[in-house]
Amino acid sequence: MQNQSKDPLHGITLQKILESLVDYYGFDTLGELIPIKCFLSNPSIKSSLTFLRKTDWARKKVEDLYLKSLPKFTE
Repeated sequence: MQNQSKDPLHGITLQKILESLVDYYGFDTLGELIPIKCFLSNPSIKSSLTFLRKTDWARKKVEDLYLKSLPKFTE
């Protein structure tokens, strides 16, 4: 019997999460939903990943938005 993680983000990288959100919302809307500088001022995947990897509270907001948005991605 295999133990499966109860974490819905298990196996999903931060890069995949961010790319999915940017593809769906774009940086402009993402910056409105989560008003952090890495989404508002010269946004890029690379700079956002660097910030999010160092800033737990911001990463949590991005992960929460991803989980709320999952049903929209499959529509």
